Amino acid sequence: FNLNPSSLRYWETEFKHLTPRKNKKGDRFYTVAEIKKLQLIYFLLRQRKYTIEGAKDYLKKYKEDAVVRFELVQSLQQLKSFLLQIKADL
Repeated sequence: FNLNPSSLRYWETEFKHLTPRKNKKGDRFYTVAEIKKLQLIYFLLRQRKYTIEGAKDYLKKYKEDAVVRFELVQSLQQLKSFLLQIKADL
């Protein structure tokens, strides 16, 4: 994500559903599901320019649907870039 570790730690305190496993040393280990949640949070905060509170409200409003919506947006963005590449090659 090209973020500072402090940003990730801050997001962990703000978004309660982010709970990476930690070892005795304090290193964080993220599961695939947590990485998907981080992608969604990153998308909301950095690309859609939501505030922390706005992102929390979005996640509360859509709950499980939020991940599906995010994956749909990613799929559409990939399709758009593919079509633009085809257009450029013509």
